[in-house]
Amino acid sequence: MIETFDAPADAAPDGLDARLVVDRGTFRLDVALAVAPGEVVALLGPNGAGKTTALRALAGLAPLTGGHLRLDGAELDRTPPESRPVGVVFQDYLLFPHLTALDNVAFGPRCQGTSKAEARARAAEWLDRMGLADHTGAKPRRLSGGQAQRVALARALAIRPRLLLLDEPLAALDARTRLEIRAQLRRHLAEFEAVAVLVTHDPLDAMVLADRLVVVEHGQVVQEGSPSGIARHPRTDYIAQLVGLNLYRGEADGHTVRLDSGPAITTTEVLSGPAFVAFPPSAVTLHRGRPTGSSARNVWRCEVAGLETHGDQIRADLTGELPIAADLSAAAAAELDLHPGTEVWATLKATQTHAYPA
Repeated sequence: MIETFDAPADAAPDGLDARLVVDRGTFRLDVALAVAPGEVVALLGPNGAGKTTALRALAGLAPLTGGHLRLDGAELDRTPPESRPVGVVFQDYLLFPHLTALDNVAFGPRCQGTSKAEARARAAEWLDRMGLADHTGAKPRRLSGGQAQRVALARALAIRPRLLLLDEPLAALDARTRLEIRAQLRRHLAEFEAVAVLVTHDPLDAMVLADRLVVVEHGQVVQEGSPSGIARHPRTDYIAQLVGLNLYRGEADGHTVRLDSGPAITTTEVLSGPAFVAFPPSAVTLHRGRPTGSSARNVWRCEVAGLETHGDQIRADLTGELPIAADLSAAAAAELDLHPGTEVWATLKATQTHAYPA
């Protein structure tokens, strides 16, 4: 198991309690975070949302202009970065190029006052845990991307942090290495007994690595919850696109949700008042003429605005009565002779929709 420093007997380690307020010109970050020991939270959001600013504030690299920052009950607002029990894994790892992997990992303990021999012994133990026992003498330029990422993680953990921060830790890896390292990182995070906060814009990294997601847009938290809960109940267009759903907002009356702009959608849920309706692009069926005899309760006249390959499917971007993303096979797209400007009819069964209160 990953080691952590021993808290005083009368202290109650209670994880992270923070409200991060940072003003930077016209941008304002105002994000509240409460993370329990042993929990992994991912900050997810588009570029410019404030994720990295939040991470830098937690590390002490961006001063707070308001709010508070407490870790295990201790105030960290005015604590210098080098004195915080915080380990950071940066996106580009930032390993010291002139030091070996062993000395990179030993650097943190040495800065904490640990003897050289003890620091190197601790570093060797961490590199062994990371599967890098044969690379202790290698300098960063001799390491692969995956190896460098593991050295950076070992360096962050070697100081026995109470807060581990990971800034896009897999972004620099190629797709094949990313798959392998993601699985290894998940295992190490599962063993981590303190607080871990991950910043990413990749939904798969967030879904696999985190216990809870905090979605940030324009410096504010717009939704938080379990990965499965957020994937099932997206509340903004960004989140819906992230998890691959069409999302609309309107006013519900029984089985019908009349959209704020556009037609009504028939659902199986019975609701009243403001509501969201979501459904996957794969649930939409396209026809060249208005369908007759279809059991689908929802039928809209649309026009193809664009087509793109989406995995092994073709995704059609539709405009018209209702802007929709629809997925279909390459064979179906060819049979329908789809191209930008083609008029189509889109159908959707009520059973394929999911409505929930807004």
